[in-house]
Amino acid sequence: MGHAAAKQPMSAAEFLAWEAEQSERHDFVAGEAFAMAGAEDRHVTACLNVAMALRQHLAGSPCRTYMADMKLQAQDAQSYFYPDVMVTCSAADRADPLIKREPRLLVEVLSPSTGAYDRGEKFAHYRRLESLAEMVFIDLDSRRCDVYRKGADGLWVLHPFERDETLELASVALRLAPEQLFAEIDEAPPSAPKQ
Repeated sequence: MGHAAAKQPMSAAEFLAWEAEQSERHDFVAGEAFAMAGAEDRHVTACLNVAMALRQHLAGSPCRTYMADMKLQAQDAQSYFYPDVMVTCSAADRADPLIKREPRLLVEVLSPSTGAYDRGEKFAHYRRLESLAEMVFIDLDSRRCDVYRKGADGLWVLHPFERDETLELASVALRLAPEQLFAEIDEAPPSAPKQ
């Protein structure tokens, strides 16, 4: 998560008006706007790989796939986020060109600077979305994926996928082979030696 971009707490309406005039995207949590950092090419390529596969798979259906520039309103109506990839099959979402509220699937590609936030605070907000059936976290360094699926009892269950396993997105009935998911993505650069 970035640093607070606006110092004074804002209401959700004030945030939406303010952000419409900004050149950067911002998450909005508990009255504060946080500037979103730019992403490296591996991150952008992974998002594109997932979004392209979803878009092709869902073509002709009522579901739509969105990437990082589409705003998602959290269940509490006081927080807004920009998921890396989002699928919604909601007629209400199709009617609103600026904000989505009923996602079926969310995908976050983890980075060292945002991974803890994505899995923690952000996922805590996402889990409260009634429509959300599946949440995916993609770790580019380990090439592992953690998929959380909401059961009929409302509990979230982890379904881990190792680097050589096909990723299964049950909420949209799509399987992504590692070669497709990680296409054109370089391995993590080696760490600098410790001194």
